[in-house]
Amino acid sequence: MTSTKRMHLAVALGVATILVAGVAAAVVHSAGDSSVEQLRQDTEAIHALGVSGVQARAIEPDGRQSVATSGTADRNTGRPVRSEGYFRMASTSKTLVATVVLQLEAEGGVSLDDTVDHWLPGVVQGNGNDGSRITIRQLLQHTSGIRDDLPGYTTPEEYYQQRHDVYEPEQLVARAMAHAPAFLAGEGWGYSNTGYVLLDMIIEKATGQPVHQEIEDRILRPLGLDQTRRMGTFPALPQPHAQAYEFFGPGSVVDVTDQIPVYENLSWVTTTNDENEFFRALLAGRLIPTQQLDKMKQTVPVSAEVQQMWPDGRYGLGLVERPLSCGGTYWSHEGGDGGFITLNGVTDDGTHSAVVSMSEARGDTLEHIQEQENAASALIDHALCAGGPSTR
Repeated sequence: MTSTKRMHLAVALGVATILVAGVAAAVVHSAGDSSVEQLRQDTEAIHALGVSGVQARAIEPDGRQSVATSGTADRNTGRPVRSEGYFRMASTSKTLVATVVLQLEAEGGVSLDDTVDHWLPGVVQGNGNDGSRITIRQLLQHTSGIRDDLPGYTTPEEYYQQRHDVYEPEQLVARAMAHAPAFLAGEGWGYSNTGYVLLDMIIEKATGQPVHQEIEDRILRPLGLDQTRRMGTFPALPQPHAQAYEFFGPGSVVDVTDQIPVYENLSWVTTTNDENEFFRALLAGRLIPTQQLDKMKQTVPVSAEVQQMWPDGRYGLGLVERPLSCGGTYWSHEGGDGGFITLNGVTDDGTHSAVVSMSEARGDTLEHIQEQENAASALIDHALCAGGPSTR
């Protein structure tokens, strides 16, 4: 699911529909088996849609890694995609936030049944919004009813005008409060970035530290994820990285790598290796106790609109549950912003995982959005089903 500039892929900003000549060959590194060839084919299938650069990494239960890349990291120079390239994490960082909240609950610092008003009195009010009726659990699960009103760009001109604009969390919440809720808390499902902005504010209130510091102290440092970094107001990415592209219509492909997320806590960058390791650790129970992990996995159906992107998908507390073609389900949280779109997945026991990052977003039409989502979802499904149902 996407972050500040797109509520979800159905309204994603676009992408080039042409291929750069001579860059379609995939590069593969692995111990070598049929799953490697499948990963290679799946990255090439995504590239063939018109996505400039694709990198994917799958880790099997025995620890073997398969890596495949396809396309180019730069449409001008044709340089190859790097398998260790950085990309913007975007809304995948919601799972980081949810993990911190569940850790705090395990420690007795917060309760999932605490209301927003308990921690942030008077912040959620007006136009039917009522923080005394919305719980932390509902913020985590997108059942709060709070609408988004996040700044974003839909044209090249807006991108160049707004790409370095940054907002304080209170400003983003105030924008949302100008709108009536989509539904009464607990009576529907609607993806809300603003809900996670409020969770960031609650974490800071409960701990006395900004949420990024809690994420670093509680997750990144203990797991040794030194390739996951918060960029703050720095508009570039660490090297190496692919350039990120948006398609605003026929003949209008823009390099949108140079930008700052409208909200600093969405400025995380990562790699396919770190993202795999995070989800494996989370589902293996290395970050939160079993009781909290079970709560994280208590899901509700997503909206009919999002079902188009996630057929039979369900949302827990910062985790998405999706079915596998080989039986069972997997857990994930995709992210997309400013040209980078990433899908991921991990089996229920945390032993088998996959991540695919794309550096171009085909968002000019719903058909293109769906094609890209389906192709990336197929890659995750194939990677997690490698080896048969026993790995579920």
